Amino acid sequence: MSGCIALIAHDEKKDDMAEFARQHQDALSRFRIIATGTTGGRVQDACPGLDVTRLKSGPLGGDQQIGAMIATGEVDMLLFFIDPLTALPHDVDVKALTRLATVYDIPMALNRATAEKLIDFQ
Repeated sequence: MSGCIALIAHDEKKDDMAEFARQHQDALSRFRIIATGTTGGRVQDACPGLDVTRLKSGPLGGDQQIGAMIATGEVDMLLFFIDPLTALPHDVDVKALTRLATVYDIPMALNRATAEKLIDFQ
């Protein structure tokens, strides 16, 4: 295994994350994959052979679980497909994750184009 990747996607980006995972299943299979609950379920449906550890749903604490794992050095990369066009009641959680990924200096993609580049370098 090459480390741990955390996957999170806002509701309007979950299909995009599932498709990204399907297209990059071979590359992702070399990592330990953790994901917020709903996103993880969608990725598992798209990639039945991929081992995904599902945490709580983002608004129910999954974002904080991933943040804690970033702070303890358990997460090596964050792929967080955000939807900038939808108002988010959990915007504070998004900012906290972005801050933690920056503080702990881990690669972070907030959209698919950046995620494609990160996966290509792995």
